[in-house]
Amino acid sequence: MSLVVPVALGERSYDIHIASQLLAKAGSLLGDLKGKAAGGVVPVVTDETVASLYYARLAESLTAAGFSPLPIVLPPGEQTKSFGHLERLIDRLLSANVERSSLIVALGGGVIGDLTGFAAGVLKRGVDFVQIPTTLLSQVDSSVGGKTAINTPHGKNLVGVFHQPRLVIADTDVLSSLPRRELLGGYGEVAKYGLLGDADFFSWLERYAHKALDGDTPAISHAVAHSCAMKAAIVARDERETGDRALLNLGHTFGHGLEAATGFSDRLIHGEGVALGCVLAFRLSEKLGFATKADVERVEAHFASTGLKTKIAQIPGLIPTVDEILGHMRHDKKASGGRMTFILARGIGHAFISRDVPEEAVRSVLTEG
Repeated sequence: MSLVVPVALGERSYDIHIASQLLAKAGSLLGDLKGKAAGGVVPVVTDETVASLYYARLAESLTAAGFSPLPIVLPPGEQTKSFGHLERLIDRLLSANVERSSLIVALGGGVIGDLTGFAAGVLKRGVDFVQIPTTLLSQVDSSVGGKTAINTPHGKNLVGVFHQPRLVIADTDVLSSLPRRELLGGYGEVAKYGLLGDADFFSWLERYAHKALDGDTPAISHAVAHSCAMKAAIVARDERETGDRALLNLGHTFGHGLEAATGFSDRLIHGEGVALGCVLAFRLSEKLGFATKADVERVEAHFASTGLKTKIAQIPGLIPTVDEILGHMRHDKKASGGRMTFILARGIGHAFISRDVPEEAVRSVLTEG
């Protein structure tokens, strides 16, 4: 039996299904969508890596439910979240005669989910889509909440739209195929939820994270479901990020700046950037008198125990300068009135939004690294 987490957004409400062996049930779950009669062509956007692992299983399920799956396979990697690949994807969808009444499936991690959601949001002024996330990071974060975007040379996720999915299907079995580094990257987002608003969940992670990361089904299912429930509650209160939803960006102002400064390359994948960004956000919180040294040490110790980076110097290759990192942080989409927006914390589980952080303090934290 799957765990079901509702995202309550009125007429745009949808469910997140979380369980093992859900790919085999995807066809019946899609068939339950009101107004989506089985029998139509369903484009399945995926990447080369995911397609080789899971497309056949999904296609079999869709075919059994009366759909006609059409694979659209893109290159893997963050570089695919670009204007060029967006144009190519939209061209493929139009060539497949996608209509406003059609349904598009995103099968993959955050890159595929973001790109597909953006294409669905702008194609013919809005086509429905379903998220089938295949990474831990996308299951607990990017597949939920309707944020879709692509990157530009100026920064990450600067061009996009809000476009909610009709359904999210999170099969925890697919996580077993992830390289350890990708799994840990996703875990950075899981721990973020405890740090921003649930100290008890963070304590649970301190005890059971290693079981979850080692593939224990009840542990990983609980971690995914609790993370999704926390995000769903925040999104229901603030869909367009005019208030509380910004709390979900804990670690992201630093993390996105570091990702951009390292060229959105595999030197620092997104979840690693978020985890390192959370550490830096707690160091900044301590420097400004909000968090304690003990809080910072606890956050650092936990991430370090899982193998995640906790220092800028741990990023391989040439370390970007403080000015390079700050330059990218100033272009972050959360910046307002030329000032950077930060999520700080008054201890673990007590995050808040601040738009009045002295740049000298940020520079000091980055210099200390």
